[in-house]
Amino acid sequence: MAVLNSNKNKHRLLALFIAGIGLGITSCSTEETVSTSGADLGAETGSGLALRAVSTKPWLVTGGDVLIEVSIDNRAAQSLPVLELNGSDISNQLVRLGSTRLQALLTDMPEGGSSLVARLDNEVARLELTNYPVSGPIISGPHESPYYCQSDEFELANGELYGPAEDSNCFKSTRIDYVYWSDEDEAFKPYVMAFGSLPPTDIAVVTNHRGEPAPFIVRVETGVVNRAIYEIAMLHDPADPEPSPWQLSQHWNGKLVYTHGGGCRSGWYQQGTGTGGVLRHGLLSEGYAVTSSTLNVFGQNCNDLLASETHIMVKERFIEHYGEPLYTVATGVSGGSYQSHQTADNYPGVFDGIIVGLSFPDVTSATIFTLADARLLDYYFTEIDPDSFSPEQQQAIAGFGVRESIPNLARGAARIDPIYDANVPPEQQGGEVSVPELEALRYDSTDLNGVRATVYDHTVNVYGTVPGTSIARRPLDNVGVQYGLGAFNAGVITFEQFVSLNRGIGGFDRDLNHEPQRHRSDSEANKRAIESGRILFGGAGLAETPIIDYRQYMDHRDGGDIHMIVHQYTTRQRLVQANGHADNQVMQVGGLWGYTEDEPDLGELFRQMDRWLLAIREDGSDLSQAEKVVRNKPLEMVDACWQYSGNTATVDNRQKIVERQTFAGDSTCNSLYPAYPTPRQVAGAPLANDVVSCRLRAVSRADYAMTLTFEQFSELEQVFPEGVCDWSQTDLTGARHQGVWKSFGPSPVNRLY
Repeated sequence: MAVLNSNKNKHRLLALFIAGIGLGITSCSTEETVSTSGADLGAETGSGLALRAVSTKPWLVTGGDVLIEVSIDNRAAQSLPVLELNGSDISNQLVRLGSTRLQALLTDMPEGGSSLVARLDNEVARLELTNYPVSGPIISGPHESPYYCQSDEFELANGELYGPAEDSNCFKSTRIDYVYWSDEDEAFKPYVMAFGSLPPTDIAVVTNHRGEPAPFIVRVETGVVNRAIYEIAMLHDPADPEPSPWQLSQHWNGKLVYTHGGGCRSGWYQQGTGTGGVLRHGLLSEGYAVTSSTLNVFGQNCNDLLASETHIMVKERFIEHYGEPLYTVATGVSGGSYQSHQTADNYPGVFDGIIVGLSFPDVTSATIFTLADARLLDYYFTEIDPDSFSPEQQQAIAGFGVRESIPNLARGAARIDPIYDANVPPEQQGGEVSVPELEALRYDSTDLNGVRATVYDHTVNVYGTVPGTSIARRPLDNVGVQYGLGAFNAGVITFEQFVSLNRGIGGFDRDLNHEPQRHRSDSEANKRAIESGRILFGGAGLAETPIIDYRQYMDHRDGGDIHMIVHQYTTRQRLVQANGHADNQVMQVGGLWGYTEDEPDLGELFRQMDRWLLAIREDGSDLSQAEKVVRNKPLEMVDACWQYSGNTATVDNRQKIVERQTFAGDSTCNSLYPAYPTPRQVAGAPLANDVVSCRLRAVSRADYAMTLTFEQFSELEQVFPEGVCDWSQTDLTGARHQGVWKSFGPSPVNRLY
């Protein structure tokens, strides 16, 4: 195929090739959804008496406290059941919520198993409970060590520091602070309560969910669970009674938002100094409660399993202190999207809906595959063959919207590189830590037992270790990958360049040092990543979850950027593969993502999510939950992008374009916000990008747009002696997602061995 003359035409042809042939995005699988969630371990009585753990799964109680509910039928509504915990009568703790519902907050439970029994007339209901320490763990496996407490660096809502930890598990006593929104300073300020003093004169007033005026005063609870600092914020007038599960704050609208922080690099071995943020003016002003924790900031904890465990424990604490919310929405950008997607899929019920921005499906697959390939390409173009490829050709091989994303993402690969070396270029750097004390403890050639600052080692409880070492196995593979295949078939690079690239690109050893041979994954790590949901499946809890995915466009950003729009299409494709559709997901691109008049679009997304979730709650039909989610999606909840007519994006100079958002096409949104492939997708990988180790097949002439000579074909066979990737097949291990509420210990329920 002749080399094209125009760079614009080169990339257009490359994009068409990738969209039409390499990614195969029109195909989908309707594989049956796996669902193996554990039962609630409460005996079915077949009568009008039942027990339920409200605040958490009964086998995952923490801190000795659990909110439980007794349900009785109407005929027995006038009678009170007898409630016994481990043989002791605790009936006096029951609080009647209505004619058929009673609740009790059980406290000071012993660690380990407990039996809860309800009796009414001749009927008996039982619930087996298992209690774990408030410090955890419950499902994430043994605690990471070393681990640095940072409560003395944590700034409270009122501006004070939380103070030193009280034990080696970073425990710190819970405290309550109040702040208020100043309508003069337009900021939150400490609300100081002193006997005989008048309240501040600049307290803003909001309209609560009942349409009544309310002072914009926020109660903030700060405490520690799972070695993480959590915060809970909600509108509450300190003159009102203290909130409880049965004394709700009168200005709380009954709904909960869980916020997340992004990042990943250096996110290990630490408690963290900030949460995902709970003083969210827009959300609080509308009456939402907002919660988050330090281990839900990926820059402090780049481990989605540990993040999910923390979600479970923080939400348990919220319900025990404030009551069961009508629904819980997870929200977060970048690393916050990982957590929202994966907890919703792997631990359904923790979140009822998710609103994510600058999204990725997960850190293990799409993100790390792309970062590792970018570092390989950057090393090849700078160290191995710095003169043979033009910048335009390098960009075509990588697929990115700008060439600068190659070194930018190569730097991002630091999250899988344990070696810190001040003498190497930034693109080859690793061993990033945030806690100064860790710098002297880092792994290197002189300290093989040092801490390995990588995603894989941080998640070693999932992946296990390489036999005879303390190094985590890794699900990373590039054997058989034909780098630059799309660029070659589009005529952007020559056959000689294609062969030289694939002969010399090599791979990484376990310390991410470059080596001539390709790197191979550990098959056990592949299996664990897929089976446990570290690689997002999309067909478990997410099949029943309303998803709103919004973003600003970053693909053409000067200097490059990891937040490429292709990743949201990867998530959509996984939903399609798992469920046959992605009708529960809405994508919007290019909006003004705030909660103000000048930037109203994020606020509108929350209002539409509210309508969506409340409609689902009211749907009493016999449809499945997944069907209810699709049927009750608001008419306004549609894919869309925004077009702006001026140099500055404002609400007055834009037009909303309602179009299905797709990776490739000729729509207006495709033109305004084009998507670009990753290096692996240029090599033929599917849009879903969920294959760690590809199955290999013999080199085939059908892969190539040009007719190869006998000598050229023989040369390719020498470059790929084991064969090339057959991207039409699933991962080499044949592993499949093994269902929801999986544990890596200490809980034995749904344990994944």
